[in-house]
Amino acid sequence: MQFFDGIFKFTPFNILDIFLVAVLIYQMYNLIRGTIAANIFIGFALIFGLYYVVRAAHMQLLTGILGKFVDVGIIALIIVFQQEVRRFLLLVGKNASLQRNKAWWQYFFGKADAEKNNYTRIKPIVDACKSLKQTRTGALIVFAKYYDEQFYQNSCEVIDGKISKRLLESIFQKTSPLHDGAVVIAENKIKSASCILPLTEKTDLPAQFGLRHRAGIGVTETNDATAIIISEETGELSYAKQGRVKMNISFAELEKLLNKDF
Repeated sequence: MQFFDGIFKFTPFNILDIFLVAVLIYQMYNLIRGTIAANIFIGFALIFGLYYVVRAAHMQLLTGILGKFVDVGIIALIIVFQQEVRRFLLLVGKNASLQRNKAWWQYFFGKADAEKNNYTRIKPIVDACKSLKQTRTGALIVFAKYYDEQFYQNSCEVIDGKISKRLLESIFQKTSPLHDGAVVIAENKIKSASCILPLTEKTDLPAQFGLRHRAGIGVTETNDATAIIISEETGELSYAKQGRVKMNISFAELEKLLNKDF
């Protein structure tokens, strides 16, 4: 009876503990859902489960072999799920700092002024997307909250120029040497162009998604970034964030999303 009394004795801290663990599990599930990492996690779980079965059955040889694996299980998990751990930490850092800073900005300078300032930055991007959609010019525009020079500049041409409709159009022109890759916007500037980005490992994406879409989703999985993808075949606009993508969005939706995230 004491055992059950210990289990069912709830205090406010026990409830908080359960709630935080549930939130943590849910966030980790969202990070690996639909990716190869989900299958890897299942493989880890099966090996751990098998270890406890063979140990209970006193199968010494298998217990010894699987035991060596279990001993380094946490380290192996961190190595295998390096990208997912990075994304989780970025998510925690974003919620802890960026949203608070945004709230302080609006408190001191006024919501109307913040929206006006945002509209000035967003308008040339939306205008460029309209032009690129009309001409069915493929494009990938990444909005990075933090510009990681080591991550982006290793495979990019540095631009560091003012955001403008004409500059974006000229970069993505099919005859431009910089069109084959992504443009990265950060710190209110076009920081770099022709960037080669990591591809997503998701296995449940629509069949029509090519490398441009996979790169747009992939960069939002590994970095605190969002991305606009314009299809070269259809001119359709897609918007990627935290590894998820909204397809066939309108320009009104695009403006709302950029106002919220950029």
